[in-house]
Amino acid sequence: MDGKIVLRAPEPEDLDVLLAIENDERLWPIGTATGPYSRYQMKKYLSETQNDLYADRQLRLMIQHETEGVAGIIDLFNFDPRHNRAEVGLMVREDMRGHGIAREALFRIERHCFALLGLRQLYAYVPADNVPCLHLFRSSGFKEVARLEDWIRTGEEYRDVCLFQKKNPSRSVS
Repeated sequence: MDGKIVLRAPEPEDLDVLLAIENDERLWPIGTATGPYSRYQMKKYLSETQNDLYADRQLRLMIQHETEGVAGIIDLFNFDPRHNRAEVGLMVREDMRGHGIAREALFRIERHCFALLGLRQLYAYVPADNVPCLHLFRSSGFKEVARLEDWIRTGEEYRDVCLFQKKNPSRSVS
């Protein structure tokens, strides 16, 4: 799949895409959702978010492919301004996986966080059985720093996750 991507703020026109992603029950076990979002809730989110990491304590960006439209989303959340870190999560449409889109989106959000926002580090929790995602973070320079046993529940079972961390190479504490 040829083409470039950009990361952009969500628009009201993204409502259906966001609802489809947030209400995909297959993704709920790896997140914190306990049920579906309503159209009203998502509209309210879109109208109220400032899309500013410092104001909202999160930043959601759409991964926009130049020819294929919205390819997915990438989020910064659990932002901690005192410790200068944020958790990163991303989702790419199934039909667009395996084309380097997630890697490029991760690179772009990392550059934004480290160069512009001055964050010290990014981290991610990745299910230990999600081989493509493990490969993505490892090949993007994230260091696997821990394996957390029985960390997420899927149905009646618990799954391990790997904790990945990437520090800003140009930022150190004096």
